[in-house]
Amino acid sequence: MPQGVLAFTEQVDGEFKKISFEAVSTAKQIAEKIGGPAMAAVMGSGVGAIADQTAAYGAQRILVADNDALQDGLVDAFVQAAAQLVEKADPAAVVIGASAMGKDIAARLSARLSAPLAMDCVDVRVDGDQIVATRPMYGGKVLADVSLAGTPAIVAIRPRSMDTVADPGAGEVETVDIELTATALSLVDKQMETGKIELTEADVVVTGGRGMGSDDFSVVEALAAALDGAVGASRSAVDEGWRPVSDQVGQTGKVVTPNLYVACGVSGAIQHLAGMASSRVVVAINKDPEAPIFSKCDFGIVADLFDAVPAMTAEVEKLKG
Repeated sequence: MPQGVLAFTEQVDGEFKKISFEAVSTAKQIAEKIGGPAMAAVMGSGVGAIADQTAAYGAQRILVADNDALQDGLVDAFVQAAAQLVEKADPAAVVIGASAMGKDIAARLSARLSAPLAMDCVDVRVDGDQIVATRPMYGGKVLADVSLAGTPAIVAIRPRSMDTVADPGAGEVETVDIELTATALSLVDKQMETGKIELTEADVVVTGGRGMGSDDFSVVEALAAALDGAVGASRSAVDEGWRPVSDQVGQTGKVVTPNLYVACGVSGAIQHLAGMASSRVVVAINKDPEAPIFSKCDFGIVADLFDAVPAMTAEVEKLKG
């Protein structure tokens, strides 16, 4: 009989992403309600050395799939490994981060196992004998409660939506032998951006919109650097070719949940709001007092961003000494 909850982690170059510990903490929370152990799955090449880090967040059993075929990050190889780990653990529920990779794995795993899936969840709870997940729908206009019938119930949680709770313990690390067949995907090229904070994991996001007027985002980048944050862009700025698609915040870009979101020259189209509505504090800077973004912000500044943003940066740097 399925028991416990299995959390899938995600790592890059031997370092766990924050969403991994959020997934483990969520799995621990669910396991305490439904019974059974909180388990963590660590997949990759040479990941055995970092696996025990998940024990600090409540993982009682840690399953490691260490295979050279997982080195390139090909999703179909990871899905094969994930399916074998689920078979080994036989959990009642699976928790995975709703990152780009996590969403891909969750959807494929759901299809392969004929298991129920709730994607991009912002809350998870246990109601009776079922897992109930809360997820945004219709571009974030409503929150829907989804009851998952069947096992394993797969829940993909939105980054930074769930608390990371330290729960140190002596997790038992177990290396699982997996068999990977030929994959349909092959790695052609790999380009890594170093020294750049991932948008979905950033505590602070500073976004530039059409009001930037060009690809010169230096004022936005300076404020983001002062706040130790990440730089985002609206779809219009990306469409103009001012920023890469990886920086896009919105319904067709990345959904962010920072503690502080600063919108510079962003009008506040509904598609953009869907990507940042869950931010804890929103500051909007726009010279148009009628811009829709002002109806969704906590603090609004009606001013030219090229005057306001450098002044904000100078004050932040002064406070930091």
